Parts: sequence; C-alpha cells; structure tokens
Amino acid sequence: MSSSDPALLVLTDSQDIDEQHGARVEVANGLASPSLHSNGDNRYKPSLFHRMRHDKSVLCMAVSKDRIYAGAHRGEILVYRLDTFEREAVLVGHSSSVLGLALSSDYTLLFSSSGDRTVNVWDTSTLTLLYSIYSTYDTGDVFCVTYSADLQVVYLGAQNTSIQWYDLKEKESRPRPKPSAHPSFRQDRFFDSSGPGGVRTPRQCSSERPRDTKGSLSLEIDKHYIRQYAHFGYVYCMLLAAGSIFGYRGEEVLISGGGDGAIKLWRLDADNSGALRSLGQLDDGREEGHSVLTIALDGMFLYSGRLGGEINVWDLETRQLVRNLKTTIGDVLTLTIGGGYLFSAGMDGVVEKFNSQYEPVAHFKSHAGLVLSSAFTIHKGKAMYVTGGNDSTVSVWDVSDCHRTQATGLRTTNEQLFDSLRAFVSYRTVSSDARYKGDCRRGASWLRALFRNFGAATHMLNADDGYNPIILAKFRGNAATAAQRKKILFYGHYDVIAAENEKGKWLMDPFSLEGIDGHLYGRGVSDNKGPIMAAIYAVAELVSEKALEADIVFLIEGEEECGSRGFSKTIQDNKSLVGDIDWILLANSYWLDDHVPCLTYGLRGVIHASVQIESNHPDLHSGVDGSSRLDEPLKDLVLLLSKLTGEKGSVLIPGFYDPIMAVTRDERALYDEITKVLLERNPDLGDSEELADSLMRRWRDPSLTFHGFKTSGPNNSTIIPHLARSALSLRLVPNQESHVIVKSLIEYLHKEFSKLETKNTLTITIDHQAEPWLGDVHNAIFKTLEAAIMEVWGPIYGRRRSSLVTRPAAPSSLTSPPSRPVTSTGPTTSNTLAHGSVTPPDSPVILSPTGTSAQAPMRARKPLYIREGGSIPTIRFLEKEFGAPAAHLPIGQASDSAHLDNERLRLLNLYKGRDIFKKVFRDLPRK
Repeated sequence: MSSSDPALLVLTDSQDIDEQHGARVEVANGLASPSLHSNGDNRYKPSLFHRMRHDKSVLCMAVSKDRIYAGAHRGEILVYRLDTFEREAVLVGHSSSVLGLALSSDYTLLFSSSGDRTVNVWDTSTLTLLYSIYSTYDTGDVFCVTYSADLQVVYLGAQNTSIQWYDLKEKESRPRPKPSAHPSFRQDRFFDSSGPGGVRTPRQCSSERPRDTKGSLSLEIDKHYIRQYAHFGYVYCMLLAAGSIFGYRGEEVLISGGGDGAIKLWRLDADNSGALRSLGQLDDGREEGHSVLTIALDGMFLYSGRLGGEINVWDLETRQLVRNLKTTIGDVLTLTIGGGYLFSAGMDGVVEKFNSQYEPVAHFKSHAGLVLSSAFTIHKGKAMYVTGGNDSTVSVWDVSDCHRTQATGLRTTNEQLFDSLRAFVSYRTVSSDARYKGDCRRGASWLRALFRNFGAATHMLNADDGYNPIILAKFRGNAATAAQRKKILFYGHYDVIAAENEKGKWLMDPFSLEGIDGHLYGRGVSDNKGPIMAAIYAVAELVSEKALEADIVFLIEGEEECGSRGFSKTIQDNKSLVGDIDWILLANSYWLDDHVPCLTYGLRGVIHASVQIESNHPDLHSGVDGSSRLDEPLKDLVLLLSKLTGEKGSVLIPGFYDPIMAVTRDERALYDEITKVLLERNPDLGDSEELADSLMRRWRDPSLTFHGFKTSGPNNSTIIPHLARSALSLRLVPNQESHVIVKSLIEYLHKEFSKLETKNTLTITIDHQAEPWLGDVHNAIFKTLEAAIMEVWGPIYGRRRSSLVTRPAAPSSLTSPPSRPVTSTGPTTSNTLAHGSVTPPDSPVILSPTGTSAQAPMRARKPLYIREGGSIPTIRFLEKEFGAPAAHLPIGQASDSAHLDNERLRLLNLYKGRDIFKKVFRDLPRK
C-alpha cells in the first residue's frame, strides 16, 4: 500500500518538464506488447520491460534515482538497480512483513515500517541500518512512514489508530532505552493472553534480532510524541505536502488516510519537535466512507483510493471534492501519478490508467495476484511504471509509449540497445531447418537496415547453394583518406540453434525477448545476437560523437550453427569488397564462471568424418547365411575403428601428436592464475594441479571421438547388414593442420583396412573441417581488450565473504518463485564450468555492480586468459585470408545456457560489452 512521490509530473498537463532529469517529455503514439491482456486505446498501453522474481509477496515500494526498493513479506527489503534490474542486496532488518517504505528527498535515507511495530532508518549509500525506532505503546502493525527532511522528523501511522513521530535531532540527547523495552520482548495482549483455566503458555523470547540490525541504534518514541486516535481506524497511508497549498508558506503539511474513511490534514509544529496540529479533514459530505487505502499527490490535487474501487480527486486549495472516479479493478490498493497519467491498481492484478481528463485509457494485467504497491520514475530519459504484487514479483513497465524523451542525434541509449535486441531476437533465424529460410532472410534484411540507419555502407553477400546470406557493413572513420585509417573486422552470426517450447521448458516464448531477474531471456540473445548488438551500438555511439578513427567492418553470417556453410568461398569471392584488414575481433563465447571477465586466445579445430564399409551382397539372415568365412561389413568396421585409438584414448594415427607444442612457462602461468581464481571462490573444486590438468585436457589436448553406428536392413538381432557406417570427430590443437590430419587419417585407415584382406569396400567421407586457432596474447588487440575490460568492469573481487544476500536460482516460472533464495551451482571444470555458475552453495553476498561481493577485498586483476575445447571455423580462415591477428572477447556468463533451454544474457553484461567494444574501437587504432 504505497503512495506516490509528491515530486512528480502534474497530471493536468499533457506536456511537462521533468525537473529532476531536465528532459522534455511529450505524448506520443506507442505500441502495445503482444502479450498484454488489455483493452483501450493502443497508444496508451505499456509494454513489460522487466520482471524480477522473489519467493515472498512484495507489499510496498520506493524508487530513487538509480534503485528500486521493494518491501516483502517476512521482513526483507529487496534492492534492485534501475539500469540493469539486478538484485543488488536483500536487507533484513525486520522480523515481520515490511508494510511501508519512504525515501528522504535527497535519497540518502530509506525508512521502512513493519508488522513488528518498528520503523528502521537505512543509509542508502552503504545499505546499513542506522536506527530502529519504536514506541512505548503497543502500536500493532506500522502501516506507513514518511519523513520531513526540513524538520528531520520521522512520522509513522499505526494499527492502533495513532500517528507517532521521532525527532532525529534528539537522538543523541535522549536516554538509551533498555534492550528489554524492544517490541520483540513485549507480551502481546492477544497472543500471550491466558487460555482456558487461566493458564498461559510461556512465550519463548529469542535474543536473536534480524540479521542486519546489528550495530544499529535503538530509539524509543517519547509518549508525548504520539497523537492517539488520529483516526477512528487504522492509519493506512500518509504523505507530506507543501504548506503553501494551505496558506502556510515555508512549512509542510502531513496528510493521512485511514480505515475510518477520513482524510486528515496536520500542521507540523517546528518549535515542538514536529508535533501535529490538526487542520481538519477533507469533507465529501458523507458521514462515513470506505477505508482510504492509498493517497497520491500531484501539485494541488490529492487522489485517494478506497475500498470498492473508488478514487476521489480533491482540490487542496479549496478542500473540495472535484471528481469521483469509479474503477473496474475492485479495491484500490495503490495509486501512482507520473508522465501526466494516473495509474490505479489493486484486485486481480489489474492496472487501470487515466488521462488528464480522468478518462480510462488503458487496462492491463500486471500480476497474477493483487497489485500491492507501485511507483513511477524516469531513469536516464526512460519513463517506467513499477509494480509489486502478492505473486512475489516486481514488474517494470515501459511507459515511454505515452511519454518519450526528445533525444538529439542517434538513439544509442541502453534502452534503444535493448529494443533493437528484442526485435533481432524475434526473427526465428534457425539455419538448420529449411522451414525458417524466410525468417533467416527477413532477419538478415532487418539487420542490414539497422546498419544503414546508423550510417554504414552495406552489402548482402549471397552464398552459393542457397545458403543464408552474409551481411557486410562498413563504418567509415574520421581520417581523411582510406590509407590513413586502420581497419577492424568484427565477425558474428545471426543464425541460432532451434528452440521450441511445446513442453514448457522455457520461461517464455524463445523468440520473444523478456527481461527476468536482471537477465534477458531468448534464443540467440547470448549466442550471438546480444554481442552483435553491443558491437553495433558501440560503433554508432563513436560515430555520433565523431570519435571513430578506424574503419569498422562487420561480417555477420547466417550459417555458423551449421559449420559456416559457404562462408569461406563467399568471402574469397568478395575479398576486394571487404578490403584490407588490420585486426579481427569476435565475441562468441562465455566466461569460466559468472563473476570474472575472460579473454579467449585459443580454440581447438575439428574434423568430422564418416567411415563406411559395404559388401556386394544384400542384407542376410545370420541363421541362414552366417559363417565365420563371411566378410561382414559391421565386423570389419569395428576392427578398423579399433586401430584408431589405444590405451587411455590415445590416437594411433601416425604423426598425429608430432606438431603439438609443449606447455611453455608463460602458458603454465595463465593456468595457474585461472585455478587460483576459481579455487578462491570454489574451494570444493579440489587440487589446483588436477584442475589445471583437467582444463588442459579439454583445451589444448587433441582427441578422437566415435559418435555412433548406422547399419542397413531391419533393426533386429538376426540381420547381417550389407552396409555399416560410423561417424567420428577429431579435435585438433594449434600446429595441427586439418588438411594434413585428414590426409594421414585417410591413408592410415586404407592401410589398416588392406590388412583385413576383406572383399568389402571402404569409403571415407570428410563432412566438415575447421582449423584450430591460437592468438598472441601479447599483441596490440589483446592488450587493448585487457585494458578496456579492466577499465569497464573495474576491480575484480577476491573470495566471497558472508554478507547480505544470496543469489537466487531461476524458478521454473514467473508465477512459481523458489521456496527460498539459493545459489546457482554448476559443473566444476571447463568452459561450462560454463553451463552453470561455480558459486559455492549458500554463500550470502551483497552484490557489487559486477555481481561480486562488495564485502570481499578488492584488487585490480587482469581478465583471465582462457582457451576453449570447441571450434569456430571462421577465425583461422579470416586470419589467413586477411593476414590479420584475431582476438576473442567472451561477453556472456557461464550460466547463459547457450544452445540450451532458457538461453539468457545478463543485462549488465550487454551494456558492459558495448562499453568495452567502444573503448577498443576507439583506442586500438592508436596503437
């Protein structure tokens, strides 16, 4: 039950200046979200921007310049960042539900009231509890709280019908209350009363206080600072208004609403520690009315929400009832004013929106249960409406469809980056399925149009055999002649792995980007559409700032998930169009865990082959035709494949290991740093030597794998097939040339096959091959990337220490939150160390902007230099073709689930990735 901030836009104006942000806002036509359950004029329907999940109801809310504070059932205050929507902290200072939140006018103090009969005062810069305020009387639940910064007085509205206050200027002069005076030690007149026969069950009073109350100062309200029976009912809501409205210039007036249906006005006595002096009440002519549950102030107009769906509009200058609105949402539990509109919400999770003429213009579903709290804010020019409900979620709605900031120049804000990525993900660019051929073309055309909008010269390079086209886009630098400008090539791919949600494994439609808990969910958002958008917007910002010195060339293909079919030939055919290249950059992988940025400097190559043995006879019956003298293709195939590997999986192809480089001292140092960092956070990973050896086996050792057998004939146990085939792959490491290994493999298999002296025939098919890649970690592009990562991400934290919050795992649905916050865990080695976070279980932390522990010691540290076991066919080809060194920047976290259900990318990583690209594109040409 939250009232809105009084310092918001005036409802009666269709255009306004937001003083806080200095931005001009205007009414504009918007588009409704396709998933919105709503009616009314499409221009006024908001779209869901992000949703944060919890495991308890969200009861109240306050919004500052950069944070959302949400009070929850059972005493928690959730703190979210407005730029990335990550949960920054969970504050536990109450032993019962948080019922009211308020911020000081300068946002330095947060006030929380609770069912535990206390009001807490928090320092928002450190997120620590300063004071805990309580009354000498039994107040019952404290429903609301507000603060006069001028008087430094805290006001609270209570269940026992009183309004009480505490003058913080007196906190040092007043005597300290005894610990036993705290409400948690008092007897409750109802729950601790005598039972039948006069027997009372002894109450177990625990000395344990809520976690974050340690070190705070307890303050007791003097009995003289209490206005008993301020209402003849619970005091549900309060706010402060400028006294000039009532003729008291330079003063503040407290407005309160209660369960008696009354709205009362109170003058604050500055000479008497803020004591209340009655100014009467607003009279609508009724002897009594429905309870006033929420109030909101907009200039001289006051809006009150009541039981039964009634909203009253009051003119405070004349104290007259101007309008009586009847909503369709049932009981009005929360009112918010912003952007020239009134938002009312309550029962059934529905929000109703009114314009300045008090006409309902939108009606939409915000929560699966009750909407209990709401707020409006403009963050970096983006208007947002925030709601909290008893479905344990906080929803952030984009209301810029009604009020849009007039921006100058290119629209390269975080919000525009998000909007572009949402549009990009909506194209089902699945290259492996012919049904989506049209979607791939439409996605490529959309991407080309985006490049054009930002000023790039573009070409659509069509590949042979009907493969998806390659987008070539060039941004020209500022230097006068092409010869003076360096050229950086960015490689990426717009095609994605197939995704379907028929079994409900995804949280939402895989091709409808949705923000949840600080992450963006959708197929391709991490692999590779998010990094592509980050790179494009980095260049666009440099162009708009006239700070782009190099030519940036984008090559975005549509067949990477199918082995980059047709890529090499198409680039060779159009090499002159691409031009000379000085450096190559790509971003198509992930960190080792969820916390430490990485740079990838090595990939294994791959050869996919099929080995087939066939006889000249048809399929036979083993009982009729079986003989020890019969040359059976499957038997020959098994004997032949057994010659490829030896003890412990060693590959027996002659000369296979000869080119492999030994581990150097410098390379070993990189592995030592990796294991040190991983073991700091995850001591359960074991011995550092074993961990390093495990990573080396996956990253720098070659391997041979058999993937299965296929035979002709019916699938039963009596058939002797006339044909047998097996698929195998070889993973190669740097210095192993794929064409050399292919030649050795074919020669070796034919040689061993001849030894079988069989009448069958052998066929070997090379289905795909890609070269391994090893970058030079000492060259200019890696050093520029390293410097950019350290600047953008800042200090990287040491080992986690116990503090304030546990990172939640993802529940199975938005309406089914986890039973408690838990820490996500995952495998213990390799890049997927990489399909799940390696954060230790049950490790509470307060999150820094990088998602690491703010309590751990900070130290500047370089990103981890890592290799990967997988392959990207194009890297080595591009290096050879253009004679330019390549570098690989992982943007995603280990838990991004690329290629899996619920693929995601952290919003913070998307924005930070854009910032890193911007610094690299700006600084690398100066090297």
